[in-house]
Amino acid sequence: QVQLVESGGGLVQAGGSLRLSCAASGSIFSINTMSWYRQAPGKQREMAAVITSGGTTNYLDSVKGRFTISRDNAKATVYLQMNSLQPEDTAVYYCNVDVKTHWLSGPLEVWGQGTLVTVSS
Repeated sequence: QVQLVESGGGLVQAGGSLRLSCAASGSIFSINTMSWYRQAPGKQREMAAVITSGGTTNYLDSVKGRFTISRDNAKATVYLQMNSLQPEDTAVYYCNVDVKTHWLSGPLEVWGQGTLVTVSS
């Protein structure tokens, strides 16, 4: 079994910064893609940022240049540095990780519990 523990959400004024962390633990053989999704009130969940095992990154257009995703493979942790936050960034942010629990197993998608980010104007 694999667990994800997220931290770093909170309330911040527009223009401020926050750093989210998501640590994976449990029966992990390898970790492939690590992502951050977000879901604003009344809207569908969307992918904000993704990083592959090789370090390739991709971002939602609206966060490009403001958000930076990174990972520490030794700690099985993914980060999301969010700068120049705007009220429209307000959402619950979810960590998503593709893992293998055994060298013979297929990929397993795991979600974090979500952390709330609120940006006031």
